[in-house]
Amino acid sequence: MSTEPDPAYSELPKVGPYAVEIGGALISMVEPHPGTEIAYNRWYEDDHFYSGALAMPWMFAGKRFVATRDLQLLRYPEQSLIAQPITAGCYLHLYWITLGRLDDHIRWTSATNYRLRADDRIHLERTHVYTSFQDYLGGSTAEADGPRDIHALDRGYPGVVMEIIDAHPGTSREALDTWIVDDYVPWVQRGPHGPVAQTLRFAPQPLPDDKQPDVADIEGVERRVTLVHFLDQDPRLRWMTRFSRHGERVDAGGLGRMELCAPFVAVEHGSNRYVDELRD
Repeated sequence: MSTEPDPAYSELPKVGPYAVEIGGALISMVEPHPGTEIAYNRWYEDDHFYSGALAMPWMFAGKRFVATRDLQLLRYPEQSLIAQPITAGCYLHLYWITLGRLDDHIRWTSATNYRLRADDRIHLERTHVYTSFQDYLGGSTAEADGPRDIHALDRGYPGVVMEIIDAHPGTSREALDTWIVDDYVPWVQRGPHGPVAQTLRFAPQPLPDDKQPDVADIEGVERRVTLVHFLDQDPRLRWMTRFSRHGERVDAGGLGRMELCAPFVAVEHGSNRYVDELRD
């Protein structure tokens, strides 16, 4: 049965920003409850990745990553404000949102997710470890003529390392981010054959008033910077010689604390690969 199209769909595209630029992101690290791993993976890939994300306006790229048990055990610090236990959060979901359209997208996604919940299309047996909409602060690439930030989720990078750094009390997020740009990221991307191809930085927003009931802000959101390092190789290959030292470097900078350093590898969309490697 055909229906008349809503005229708003003809008018809304005529106004407002629509450049191909990242303005914000949805970053979500989630832990499926034990025993539901396959059901969760299939629900997310077969339904929610699209109906709860990419089908919505102004979200133009998305990618899933996974931390198998051996990757979870590489995380630090042990006492983390973000994840307790530090191994919590098997899956990382990243989505880019068009510059100037983050608020528009949030309004749409909030309404959609309440509809999905009412229609029993939300897998409730999972925990949101770290989920928020985040403003894009900028990115740095190891090669000037390499892929741009907008390509990061479509490039096919085999792995990422997500880092969450909180500014010390009395230090602003802006001061921390300046140090990250000027000192930390160049050190992370050092060397002609380093593993980090791109580093993108984000500032989490407080969750909206009409957030879903199973997500919550983590204390200190106003002092927090999220970094996503996109890798040209499996993070395990250089973990001990590179990434395991990042926390010490942040401490030495004197402006903040590494609250989470966590490696992931890319999922194989449309499969259950890695699902049987999430637990001991």
